[in-house]
Amino acid sequence: MDLILLAEQILNGLQFGIMLFLMAAGLTLIFGVMGLINLAHGSLYMIGAFCAAAVAGWTGSFTLGLIAALAGAAAAGALIELVVIRRLYDKDHLDQVLATFALILIASEGTRWVFGSFPLFLDIPEALSGPVMLPGGIQYPLYRLALIGAGLGVAAGLFLLIARTRIGIQIRAGENDREMIAALGVDIDRLYTFVFALGAALAGLAGALVGAIQSVQVGMGEPVLILAFVVIVIGGIGSIKGALVGALLVGLTDTLGKIALPGLFGLFLDPAQATQVGSALASMAIYVLMAMVLIWRPTGLYGVRA
Repeated sequence: MDLILLAEQILNGLQFGIMLFLMAAGLTLIFGVMGLINLAHGSLYMIGAFCAAAVAGWTGSFTLGLIAALAGAAAAGALIELVVIRRLYDKDHLDQVLATFALILIASEGTRWVFGSFPLFLDIPEALSGPVMLPGGIQYPLYRLALIGAGLGVAAGLFLLIARTRIGIQIRAGENDREMIAALGVDIDRLYTFVFALGAALAGLAGALVGAIQSVQVGMGEPVLILAFVVIVIGGIGSIKGALVGALLVGLTDTLGKIALPGLFGLFLDPAQATQVGSALASMAIYVLMAMVLIWRPTGLYGVRA
Protein backbone atom coordinates (compact mmCIF):
# COMPACT_ATOMS: atom_id res chain seq x y z
CA MET A 1 0.00 0.00 0.00
CA ASP A 2 2.82 2.40 0.85
CA LEU A 3 4.48 1.76 -2.52
CA ILE A 4 1.19 2.35 -4.33
CA LEU A 5 0.70 5.60 -2.44
CA LEU A 6 4.26 6.67 -3.27
CA ALA A 7 3.72 5.91 -6.97
CA GLU A 8 0.48 7.91 -6.97
CA GLN A 9 2.22 10.88 -5.34
CA ILE A 10 5.07 10.71 -7.86
CA LEU A 11 2.52 10.86 -10.66
CA ASN A 12 0.80 13.79 -8.91
CA GLY A 13 4.17 15.53 -8.66
CA LEU A 14 4.85 14.95 -12.36
CA GLN A 15 1.44 16.33 -13.30
CA PHE A 16 1.94 19.38 -11.07
CA GLY A 17 5.43 19.92 -12.46
CA ILE A 18 4.28 19.70 -16.09
CA MET A 19 1.62 22.35 -15.47
CA LEU A 20 4.22 24.56 -13.80
CA PHE A 21 6.42 24.09 -16.86
CA LEU A 22 3.71 25.51 -19.14
CA MET A 23 3.63 28.61 -16.93
CA ALA A 24 7.39 28.88 -16.47
CA ALA A 25 8.29 28.27 -20.13
CA GLY A 26 6.43 31.36 -21.27
CA LEU A 27 7.76 33.39 -18.37
CA THR A 28 11.38 32.42 -19.00
CA LEU A 29 11.01 33.08 -22.75
CA ILE A 30 9.68 36.56 -22.07
CA PHE A 31 12.42 37.37 -19.58
CA GLY A 32 15.19 35.77 -21.62
CA VAL A 33 14.29 37.45 -24.92
CA MET A 34 12.89 40.76 -23.69
CA GLY A 35 14.58 41.20 -20.32
CA LEU A 36 11.11 41.91 -18.90
CA ILE A 37 9.84 40.98 -15.44
CA ASN A 38 6.18 40.18 -16.10
CA LEU A 39 4.17 39.89 -12.89
CA ALA A 40 0.97 39.76 -14.95
CA HIS A 41 1.78 36.30 -16.31
CA GLY A 42 -0.45 34.71 -13.67
CA SER A 43 -3.34 36.86 -14.90
CA LEU A 44 -2.95 35.31 -18.36
CA TYR A 45 -3.20 31.88 -16.69
CA MET A 46 -6.46 33.04 -15.10
CA ILE A 47 -7.80 34.49 -18.37
CA GLY A 48 -7.16 31.19 -20.15
CA ALA A 49 -9.02 29.28 -17.43
CA PHE A 50 -12.02 31.62 -17.57
CA CYS A 51 -12.16 31.53 -21.38
CA ALA A 52 -12.09 27.72 -21.32
CA ALA A 53 -14.76 27.45 -18.60
CA ALA A 54 -17.05 29.96 -20.30
CA VAL A 55 -16.81 28.50 -23.80
CA ALA A 56 -17.03 24.89 -22.59
CA GLY A 57 -20.10 25.85 -20.56
CA TRP A 58 -21.77 27.50 -23.55
CA THR A 59 -20.93 24.83 -26.11
CA GLY A 60 -20.53 21.69 -24.02
CA SER A 61 -17.19 21.02 -25.75
CA PHE A 62 -14.00 20.77 -23.72
CA THR A 63 -11.93 20.93 -26.92
CA LEU A 64 -13.51 24.24 -27.92
CA GLY A 65 -12.79 25.44 -24.39
CA LEU A 66 -9.09 24.66 -24.82
CA ILE A 67 -9.02 26.44 -28.18
CA ALA A 68 -10.71 29.45 -26.57
CA ALA A 69 -8.15 29.41 -23.75
CA LEU A 70 -5.24 29.45 -26.20
CA ALA A 71 -6.80 32.13 -28.40
CA GLY A 72 -8.05 34.30 -25.54
CA ALA A 73 -4.80 34.25 -23.59
CA ALA A 74 -2.69 34.83 -26.73
CA ALA A 75 -4.91 37.74 -27.81
CA ALA A 76 -4.77 39.25 -24.32
CA GLY A 77 -0.99 38.83 -24.28
CA ALA A 78 -0.56 40.46 -27.69
CA LEU A 79 -2.80 43.36 -26.65
CA ILE A 80 -0.91 43.85 -23.40
CA GLU A 81 2.43 43.80 -25.24
CA LEU A 82 1.27 46.34 -27.84
CA VAL A 83 -0.41 48.74 -25.42
CA VAL A 84 1.70 48.51 -22.25
CA ILE A 85 4.76 46.27 -22.38
CA ARG A 86 6.27 47.86 -25.49
CA ARG A 87 6.77 51.06 -23.52
CA LEU A 88 8.71 49.27 -20.77
CA TYR A 89 11.64 47.66 -22.60
CA ASP A 90 13.94 50.63 -22.01
CA LYS A 91 12.76 51.15 -18.43
CA ASP A 92 14.39 49.72 -15.35
CA HIS A 93 12.99 46.64 -13.61
CA LEU A 94 11.18 48.67 -10.94
CA ASP A 95 9.03 50.35 -13.61
CA GLN A 96 8.32 46.94 -15.14
CA VAL A 97 7.30 45.50 -11.79
CA LEU A 98 4.98 48.42 -10.99
CA ALA A 99 3.37 48.43 -14.43
CA THR A 100 2.79 44.67 -14.57
CA PHE A 101 1.50 44.69 -10.97
CA ALA A 102 -1.06 47.26 -12.10
CA LEU A 103 -1.99 44.86 -14.91
CA ILE A 104 -2.76 42.19 -12.28
CA LEU A 105 -5.29 44.51 -10.64
CA ILE A 106 -6.82 45.50 -13.97
CA ALA A 107 -7.09 41.88 -15.13
CA SER A 108 -8.63 40.72 -11.85
CA GLU A 109 -11.27 43.46 -11.79
CA GLY A 110 -11.93 43.11 -15.51
CA THR A 111 -12.43 39.35 -15.16
CA ARG A 112 -14.74 39.89 -12.19
CA TRP A 113 -16.73 42.43 -14.23
CA VAL A 114 -17.10 40.09 -17.24
CA PHE A 115 -17.60 36.73 -15.51
CA GLY A 116 -18.79 37.70 -12.04
CA SER A 117 -17.34 37.03 -8.61
CA PHE A 118 -18.43 33.43 -8.28
CA PRO A 119 -16.12 30.56 -9.30
CA LEU A 120 -16.75 28.72 -12.55
CA PHE A 121 -16.34 24.98 -12.98
CA LEU A 122 -14.89 23.19 -15.98
CA ASP A 123 -16.03 19.59 -16.34
CA ILE A 124 -13.57 16.87 -17.23
CA PRO A 125 -14.47 15.47 -20.67
CA GLU A 126 -16.34 12.18 -20.45
CA ALA A 127 -13.72 10.35 -22.52
CA LEU A 128 -11.06 11.23 -19.91
CA SER A 129 -13.13 10.76 -16.75
CA GLY A 130 -12.63 7.97 -14.28
CA PRO A 131 -9.51 6.03 -13.24
CA VAL A 132 -7.26 3.80 -15.28
CA MET A 133 -5.41 0.74 -13.99
CA LEU A 134 -1.62 1.05 -14.24
CA PRO A 135 0.99 -1.70 -13.73
CA GLY A 136 1.39 -2.66 -10.09
CA GLY A 137 -2.30 -2.32 -9.29
CA ILE A 138 -2.21 1.49 -9.27
CA GLN A 139 -5.50 3.22 -10.03
CA TYR A 140 -4.91 6.73 -11.28
CA PRO A 141 -7.24 9.35 -12.82
CA LEU A 142 -7.10 9.19 -16.60
CA TYR A 143 -7.41 12.96 -16.92
CA ARG A 144 -4.27 13.56 -14.86
CA LEU A 145 -2.36 11.10 -17.05
CA ALA A 146 -3.66 12.99 -20.08
CA LEU A 147 -2.34 16.24 -18.54
CA ILE A 148 1.12 14.69 -18.20
CA GLY A 149 1.03 13.48 -21.81
CA ALA A 150 -0.30 16.80 -23.15
CA GLY A 151 2.32 18.77 -21.23
CA LEU A 152 5.16 16.58 -22.49
CA GLY A 153 3.81 16.97 -26.03
CA VAL A 154 3.77 20.75 -25.69
CA ALA A 155 7.31 20.65 -24.26
CA ALA A 156 8.52 18.62 -27.26
CA GLY A 157 6.82 21.01 -29.67
CA LEU A 158 8.36 24.00 -27.91
CA PHE A 159 11.84 22.48 -28.06
CA LEU A 160 11.40 21.85 -31.81
CA LEU A 161 10.13 25.40 -32.33
CA ILE A 162 13.12 26.92 -30.57
CA ALA A 163 15.76 24.58 -32.02
CA ARG A 164 14.58 23.80 -35.57
CA THR A 165 12.58 26.72 -36.97
CA ARG A 166 13.45 30.12 -38.35
CA ILE A 167 11.44 31.93 -35.69
CA GLY A 168 13.23 29.82 -33.07
CA ILE A 169 16.61 30.93 -34.44
CA GLN A 170 15.44 34.55 -34.19
CA ILE A 171 14.27 34.00 -30.60
CA ARG A 172 17.62 32.48 -29.60
CA ALA A 173 19.48 35.27 -31.36
CA GLY A 174 17.28 37.85 -29.63
CA GLU A 175 18.33 36.45 -26.27
CA ASN A 176 22.00 37.04 -27.10
CA ASP A 177 22.06 40.24 -29.15
CA ARG A 178 18.76 41.93 -29.98
CA GLU A 179 20.46 44.97 -31.57
CA MET A 180 22.32 42.77 -34.04
CA ILE A 181 19.26 40.83 -35.24
CA ALA A 182 17.38 44.12 -35.62
CA ALA A 183 20.28 45.42 -37.73
CA LEU A 184 20.04 42.26 -39.87
CA GLY A 185 16.47 43.11 -40.81
CA VAL A 186 14.43 41.14 -38.28
CA ASP A 187 11.30 43.03 -37.19
CA ILE A 188 12.10 43.06 -33.48
CA ASP A 189 8.72 44.52 -32.50
CA ARG A 190 6.86 41.72 -34.27
CA LEU A 191 9.20 39.14 -32.72
CA TYR A 192 8.55 40.50 -29.24
CA THR A 193 4.79 40.46 -29.80
CA PHE A 194 4.97 36.84 -30.99
CA VAL A 195 7.07 35.74 -28.00
CA PHE A 196 4.77 37.48 -25.53
CA ALA A 197 1.66 36.00 -27.17
CA LEU A 198 3.27 32.54 -27.19
CA GLY A 199 4.11 32.79 -23.51
CA ALA A 200 0.58 34.00 -22.79
CA ALA A 201 -0.94 31.10 -24.76
CA LEU A 202 1.12 28.56 -22.75
CA ALA A 203 -0.06 30.15 -19.50
CA GLY A 204 -3.66 30.15 -20.72
CA LEU A 205 -3.41 26.47 -21.70
CA ALA A 206 -2.09 25.60 -18.24
CA GLY A 207 -4.97 27.50 -16.63
CA ALA A 208 -7.53 25.70 -18.78
CA LEU A 209 -6.09 22.24 -18.11
CA VAL A 210 -5.85 22.81 -14.35
CA GLY A 211 -9.29 24.44 -14.31
CA ALA A 212 -10.90 21.04 -14.77
CA ILE A 213 -9.48 19.74 -11.47
CA GLN A 214 -10.01 22.87 -9.39
CA SER A 215 -12.36 25.82 -9.44
CA VAL A 216 -11.79 28.69 -11.86
CA GLN A 217 -11.77 31.92 -9.87
CA VAL A 218 -10.38 35.43 -9.79
CA GLY A 219 -6.86 35.53 -8.37
CA MET A 220 -6.05 31.88 -9.15
CA GLY A 221 -2.92 32.86 -11.07
CA GLU A 222 -0.96 34.62 -8.33
CA PRO A 223 0.05 31.54 -6.26
CA VAL A 224 1.10 29.73 -9.44
CA LEU A 225 3.12 32.76 -10.56
CA ILE A 226 5.25 32.60 -7.42
CA LEU A 227 6.01 28.93 -8.09
CA ALA A 228 6.79 29.71 -11.74
CA PHE A 229 9.41 32.25 -10.65
CA VAL A 230 10.92 29.62 -8.34
CA VAL A 231 11.06 27.23 -11.30
CA ILE A 232 12.91 29.63 -13.61
CA VAL A 233 15.35 30.59 -10.87
CA ILE A 234 16.14 26.92 -10.27
CA GLY A 235 16.30 26.04 -13.97
CA GLY A 236 18.14 29.14 -15.12
CA ILE A 237 16.64 32.28 -16.62
CA GLY A 238 16.02 31.99 -20.34
CA SER A 239 16.43 28.20 -20.53
CA ILE A 240 13.46 26.11 -21.71
CA LYS A 241 15.29 22.91 -20.70
CA GLY A 242 15.95 24.46 -17.30
CA ALA A 243 12.27 25.36 -16.96
CA LEU A 244 11.26 21.75 -17.61
CA VAL A 245 13.80 20.25 -15.19
CA GLY A 246 13.11 22.92 -12.57
CA ALA A 247 9.34 22.44 -12.85
CA LEU A 248 9.62 18.68 -12.38
CA LEU A 249 11.91 19.15 -9.37
CA VAL A 250 9.51 21.65 -7.79
CA GLY A 251 6.47 19.50 -8.50
CA LEU A 252 7.99 16.37 -7.02
CA THR A 253 9.52 18.19 -4.04
CA ASP A 254 6.23 19.90 -3.16
CA THR A 255 4.07 16.79 -3.60
CA LEU A 256 6.35 14.26 -1.93
CA GLY A 257 7.24 16.67 0.86
CA LYS A 258 3.59 17.02 1.87
CA ILE A 259 3.26 13.28 2.38
CA ALA A 260 6.76 12.34 3.57
CA LEU A 261 7.54 15.05 6.12
CA PRO A 262 4.48 14.57 8.39
CA GLY A 263 5.20 10.83 8.39
CA LEU A 264 8.86 11.46 9.23
CA PHE A 265 8.05 13.70 12.18
CA GLY A 266 5.40 11.22 13.27
CA LEU A 267 8.24 8.90 14.30
CA PHE A 268 9.02 11.07 17.33
CA LEU A 269 6.10 13.53 17.71
CA ASP A 270 2.43 12.96 18.40
CA PRO A 271 0.24 12.90 15.25
CA ALA A 272 -1.14 16.44 15.63
CA GLN A 273 2.27 18.01 16.10
CA ALA A 274 3.80 15.89 13.35
CA THR A 275 1.13 17.04 10.89
CA GLN A 276 1.55 20.68 11.89
CA VAL A 277 5.35 20.72 11.75
CA GLY A 278 5.58 18.49 8.68
CA SER A 279 3.05 20.54 6.71
CA ALA A 280 4.83 23.78 7.60
CA LEU A 281 8.21 22.44 6.50
CA ALA A 282 6.71 20.89 3.36
CA SER A 283 5.51 24.32 2.25
CA MET A 284 9.10 25.58 2.66
CA ALA A 285 10.76 22.66 0.87
CA ILE A 286 10.75 24.17 -2.63
CA TYR A 287 12.38 27.36 -1.34
CA VAL A 288 15.03 25.32 0.46
CA LEU A 289 15.59 23.50 -2.84
CA MET A 290 15.95 26.83 -4.63
CA ALA A 291 18.47 28.07 -2.07
CA MET A 292 20.54 24.89 -2.36
CA VAL A 293 20.61 25.12 -6.17
CA LEU A 294 21.65 28.80 -6.06
CA ILE A 295 24.44 28.04 -3.59
CA TRP A 296 25.75 25.36 -5.96
CA ARG A 297 25.00 27.19 -9.24
CA PRO A 298 24.13 30.90 -8.81
CA THR A 299 22.82 31.08 -12.40
CA GLY A 300 20.51 28.08 -11.98
CA LEU A 301 20.90 24.57 -13.37
CA TYR A 302 21.05 25.59 -17.03
CA GLY A 303 21.60 29.32 -16.77
CA VAL A 304 24.41 30.95 -18.71
CA ARG A 305 27.05 32.74 -16.73
CA ALA A 306 27.38 36.41 -17.63
